[in-house]
Amino acid sequence: MKIKLIIFVLMIIVVSLIRTQAQTDITPPVTPVNVQGFGYEKDLAVEWYHNSETDLAGYKIYSKSGNDYVLLATIPKEKSFYTSTVPVTGITRYYKVSAFDLTGNESPLSDSIICTTHIMTDEEFLDMVQLATFRYFYDYGHPVSGLSRERLGSGETVTSGGSGFGVMALLVGIERGYITREEGVARILKILNFLNTEADRFHGAFSHWLNGSNGNVIPFSTIDNGGDLVETAYMIQGLFSVRQYFDQQTTAEDSIRNLSTQIINTVEWDWYRRTTSSNYLYWHWSPNYNWQMNMRVQGPNECMIVYLLGIASTTHGVPASLFHNGWAISSNYVNGGFFYGYPIWVGWDYGGPLFFSHYSFLGFDPREKKDVYTNYFLNNRNITLVHKAYCTANPHNFIGYNANCWGLTASDDPTGYRVHEPTNDNGTISPTAAISSIVYTPQESIDFIKHVYRTYGSNVWGEYGFKDAFNPSQNWYANSYLAIDQGPIIVMMENYRSGLLWNTFMANPEVQPMLNAIGFVPDSTTDVEDEIPTISDFRLMGNYPNPFNPLTTIVFNLPKTQSIQLIIYNSLGQVVREIVKEELPSGLNEIVWNGNDQRGKLVGSGVYFYKIKSDKAFLTGKMILTK
Repeated sequence: MKIKLIIFVLMIIVVSLIRTQAQTDITPPVTPVNVQGFGYEKDLAVEWYHNSETDLAGYKIYSKSGNDYVLLATIPKEKSFYTSTVPVTGITRYYKVSAFDLTGNESPLSDSIICTTHIMTDEEFLDMVQLATFRYFYDYGHPVSGLSRERLGSGETVTSGGSGFGVMALLVGIERGYITREEGVARILKILNFLNTEADRFHGAFSHWLNGSNGNVIPFSTIDNGGDLVETAYMIQGLFSVRQYFDQQTTAEDSIRNLSTQIINTVEWDWYRRTTSSNYLYWHWSPNYNWQMNMRVQGPNECMIVYLLGIASTTHGVPASLFHNGWAISSNYVNGGFFYGYPIWVGWDYGGPLFFSHYSFLGFDPREKKDVYTNYFLNNRNITLVHKAYCTANPHNFIGYNANCWGLTASDDPTGYRVHEPTNDNGTISPTAAISSIVYTPQESIDFIKHVYRTYGSNVWGEYGFKDAFNPSQNWYANSYLAIDQGPIIVMMENYRSGLLWNTFMANPEVQPMLNAIGFVPDSTTDVEDEIPTISDFRLMGNYPNPFNPLTTIVFNLPKTQSIQLIIYNSLGQVVREIVKEELPSGLNEIVWNGNDQRGKLVGSGVYFYKIKSDKAFLTGKMILTK
């Protein structure tokens, strides 16, 4: 009985204290500042700077109705924006914004701002996409660590690689005025302090996923519960830009530079070599499973930045020979084939998924330089143009594919998560593929943005920008956003517009010695037109699609009008079909093989070879028929 009485008395005291606090806390938050309105073609957006009150609860959006402003929406404190979709252009809305605290005190309303939907210019489209994408990394950043959540709805799970893209996005936000420099400094310091003091590290490397509140590893798979060198490289790439960007002589920015350097210098790239005689860096190490993952980091893929940073390291560096004898040693590294008329010097046939051309080049600027293998800017541009040509040709007749709707990469799709590329395609378009390629194909990428936004509307566009993927053939549209897909969008768009991340990354003192050690030399070739076959070349561009069923088109260039013989062979060297033996005009020529032999019978699946014979030379190629 006495215990119940004591509990009752305590409850009365607590309630009294709460009421007293509520009664005494009569100070409202300040009115949100820098309130801006944006009218797009089908959407309206209101943005403002975050309030700093510790007892902030959120914001209220008011819309004009007649002569009054009525409450339209309540926004949680984590967000500093409001978006709305409207059906047509020419719609005008008036908004005001207030802030309110935990005790219900509300600030005065902001000044009225006006938003009107209208037909947009190319620059307005770029502004729209960058601002919306930025929200994912700032407003949706983890509240404790500031790191980037792996995807929308991932809760405590943050991603080290995606956060490397995220810190680069924060620099864009400062430059574009989405946040103040002070806000950017505060967020970056939160991230750096968390990485230095809370996040698990394994010989300097971060795990792929970690808990955003306590820094503990969240296993990517059962035995992948330790250091992930590739994801770590994406983080270090971002910190290279951060360290150079914050150049003011203040206590806070001094701390940013020092903390960034500390993280950069403690990555033990040499440890992930495994042995001093190894020519490779290895992707994973775990204190529980050691090297059991046993994955070499080997090209061609998204991991080139791993070797660049490992060679650049001044504390735990690896020899430049690893770039040539490990990264580039694969038989698949050097290509030299032509696809839809474009040469690819390095990479898989048709270039692979487009994130291969993005992740390692967010900070590393591939322009006006080459190594012994290629000019990577030009190579990446050609890969991008191959993707566009493939989707334009649309050999599988997927709905939606055309010259303004193209680009395949790893993303969500109707089956879950899948790597998409021309040789592994199920009709899924991922906006990050084309948009992040804007540095290589500016107008083509802008045309993609406009077409997809105007055609698919809210099916593909939301509060954090373009959603992860869509597949019109299956009437499927993702509702997801992924850090590793959103990051390249905002970063590469800024590299196209100002070169910000390229400039800051390349300004680091470790970069040029690394390039010299690998053997990069200046190269002024930056235009794909410089590398397209001229009229004087007898050159094979390859066949597409490849693999194919049942038709494929063989493309070649003739320097002059002449007699040509095209012969198909099977894997035993036996003649299957002589398709043409006639005079053809100079320039690009295309010949279709329907998979039939000399008797008109469809041949079986397998590997086939073709030889194009001119009066003085011959060219050969390989193709695969699948059934």
